[in-house]
Amino acid sequence: MTAEESEQTGDGQAMERLQREARAWVVRLGSHQVTDEDAQAFRRWCAQSRNHANAFVQAREVWRAMAPAALQLRRQDERNARTRMPVAGRRAFLGGAVAASVAYLAVRPPLQLWPSVTEWGADYRTATGEQREVAMADGVVLQMNTQTRVNVLRGTEGGEGIELLAGEAEIATQASASAHVTVSAADGVVSAVRARFNIRNTDGQVCVTCIAGQVEVARGAQRVSLDEGRQLRYGAAGLGPVTPVDTGPVTAWRRRQLVFDQVPLAQVVAEVNRYRRGRLILTSEALGRSLVQASFSIDRLDDVASLVREVYGAELTQLPGGIVLLGQATA
Repeated sequence: MTAEESEQTGDGQAMERLQREARAWVVRLGSHQVTDEDAQAFRRWCAQSRNHANAFVQAREVWRAMAPAALQLRRQDERNARTRMPVAGRRAFLGGAVAASVAYLAVRPPLQLWPSVTEWGADYRTATGEQREVAMADGVVLQMNTQTRVNVLRGTEGGEGIELLAGEAEIATQASASAHVTVSAADGVVSAVRARFNIRNTDGQVCVTCIAGQVEVARGAQRVSLDEGRQLRYGAAGLGPVTPVDTGPVTAWRRRQLVFDQVPLAQVVAEVNRYRRGRLILTSEALGRSLVQASFSIDRLDDVASLVREVYGAELTQLPGGIVLLGQATA
């Protein structure tokens, strides 16, 4: 008998144990000590049955729903503390603990299963799957891709200033104008006049692609120029080498397409998750190493899981909230 069949027999003790485990996972994933091993263990736990995933979703929602009440209790106790000196009790502890845990989950959602509140604090932002155009001063046009956060740098001298907090954008200046634009991202600055370029900032790693004209990339004392069809990446280790690149796949998102040419499935899944509500989760490292050559419409990304099943013989497990587990099929 499978775990799901056992739980469906009406065994109250089994369901109670499952709910306890789900609550424990919510707390664990909301702690400051989450490791890669924890994430892998969570995936394995969640993949045991649909009931496991349901229990986690329910526990997460209950925990989040407790936040307003917990915050209210803590504020009330703080007000009381200003007029008297009570002994800290269970209520104060629970209020503070729940509020702190929920706040952490809101800032750092486990496995990026829901939006972070940090996405709200930007001049411009796009949601999952959303794209947006922003016309800025001096003929600068900002095209924002999915899950992108941008600040406008006020009072920047010599042209428009943009801060790419996270995500991906294409910036273009009018060919007839002398507008100067600078984009800061992860301790680097990209500047250009009469140019068009794509810049992506994910997890502190930045990729800059010159589509037309010329751009300059600077980080610390390092400074490099990029001509049309050239790409550069940088991060904590500094500026990487300048390499030639086919700009078609880089700018495919502007046509609402994702193009992959011999890319490991793990990278494909990570990219698709930026555009798709819910989450695709690989449970097999071997499957993740499979090379993919394909083009997907951003508007039909639910087809990706089915394609992986048909082409690679993967086993799919559909879970609530748009979560799909992709595993190696067993013989």
